[in-house]
Amino acid sequence: MSSPSKRREMDVMKLMMSDYNVETINDGLNDFNVEFHGPKESLYEGGVWKIHVELPDAYPYKSPSIGFVNKIFHPNVDELSGSVCLDVINQSWSPMFDLLNVFEVFLPQLLIYPNPSDPLNGDAASLMMKDKEQYDQKVKEYCERYAKKEHIMNSTGEELSDEEDVSDEESGSSDEEDEIAGHVDP
Repeated sequence: MSSPSKRREMDVMKLMMSDYNVETINDGLNDFNVEFHGPKESLYEGGVWKIHVELPDAYPYKSPSIGFVNKIFHPNVDELSGSVCLDVINQSWSPMFDLLNVFEVFLPQLLIYPNPSDPLNGDAASLMMKDKEQYDQKVKEYCERYAKKEHIMNSTGEELSDEEDVSDEESGSSDEEDEIAGHVDP
């Protein structure tokens, strides 16, 4: 590869042409968000997260900065900042890796195999080690509360989910009105 900027362009374009929804920030290729779905057959299956990616000028020789924008309950993700503790990104990054590796291998592996002995979220790590059943329940609760399509703003498909919400509310409210009317006038 002739230069880091050419490699950056190629990696971002590969990500955009894959199954990932990529939203650039300020029309540049250094700062963007990626829609990431929880891995199948994991506690995070069904969850949708917006992942903020910043590529340094020296990318691919220097690793990207990766962070969850919406909340996730995980020992290796800081609950407030969304920062990710992942050795392959933070310490052992290599120019052989690309952005597809991050989203197809590294993040799914992190979610499937959390490491509670090196936590960024001490509460999640402690709960995972002490009460796995309660930990699993809290992960699923966070997925329901914070990791649905409607929780990631400015994504494509947002209009569709808004329309679905409106139609659900309309049908729900008319059912409630029918119930109330039935109780008032027996």
